[in-house]
Amino acid sequence: MFKKLTLAGLLGLGLTSGAFAAGGEGHTEDYAFSFEGPFGTWDEAQLQRGLQVYTEICSACHGMQYVPIRTLEQLGYSEEQVIAYAESFPVIDPASNPELVDPDTGDVATLKPTDHFPANNALNAPDLSLMAKARAGFHGPYGLGLNQLFNGMGGAEYIASLLTHYTGDDKTEAGAVLYENTTYGGYFGMAPPLYGDDVVYADGTPATVEQEAKDVAAFLMWAAEPKMMERQQAGFVGVFFLVVLSVLLYLVNKRIWRPIKYGTKA
Repeated sequence: MFKKLTLAGLLGLGLTSGAFAAGGEGHTEDYAFSFEGPFGTWDEAQLQRGLQVYTEICSACHGMQYVPIRTLEQLGYSEEQVIAYAESFPVIDPASNPELVDPDTGDVATLKPTDHFPANNALNAPDLSLMAKARAGFHGPYGLGLNQLFNGMGGAEYIASLLTHYTGDDKTEAGAVLYENTTYGGYFGMAPPLYGDDVVYADGTPATVEQEAKDVAAFLMWAAEPKMMERQQAGFVGVFFLVVLSVLLYLVNKRIWRPIKYGTKA
């Protein structure tokens, strides 16, 4: 029985490895992000820059339907700024957002902070709400999360690498243009979205391709894990109380069993 279970586990691992290998996983750069590690924190300025890159470039093809617009206040924006941002954000694909379309007139409603970022299925591009979370820890050797465990390489590194590792080669298959990317590990349908100086950062940061890629990757990590810092802090508090409890239990145990062990009074 044990032998059968072992063989089944190895077979499952082999199938999983084959599936990830078929996806053509390539090289992922180990970028440094402020939120990595047990004492990491969000870089508010970077998240704001990443939002700008998403808004001005990525939102033309990709939606973020699971992220409420009101949560942008966590990035340091005031309530008035979030309201203005929501009102100016374009709904590019009304067909994917029927709740925003007036059934009588066909007019598209202006977004409010209580709305989510609109979906965008016009080009069948993946929604970015959970992209960083989906990639966190599951790329690399056999898709087992080894890079995340040993090198701290997660979804943000993958996204930033994907955006910066186009080779410049392309080919046409079945009427579609495919672009080579060493992080993807082959050719795929997304053209290079970043060329450098695509945006003008308000804080004066030079908008290089790598800077834009890292900024939007950090923003998408926040979009996928907005409570990551709070959860991390809660974990530290939990570990602290467990340590205190362990010490107290040890002292109580010593006091209770000392008379029996040494034949003395407590």
